[in-house]
Amino acid sequence: MPIYEFICNKCKKNFEDFVLSSQKIKEVKCPSCGSDDIQKQFSMFSCRSSSSLGGFSSGMSSPATPGGCGGSSGFS
Repeated sequence: MPIYEFICNKCKKNFEDFVLSSQKIKEVKCPSCGSDDIQKQFSMFSCRSSSSLGGFSSGMSSPATPGGCGGSSGFS
């Protein structure tokens, strides 16, 4: 189920909502004031996996390594 972020144009509150399909976005209302005058926000996500599983690190706590993704200077 996708979680979308919204802002209410009436009371200016930010909120999230589960929306089963993009067509259902029209039915979302602000939980604070009940207004349907809302705007979907662009949101980013992050993920993190354990390096012991061979996954990619998030890279959020250290600067990017130079050299692209080839050789030993690639993903950690």
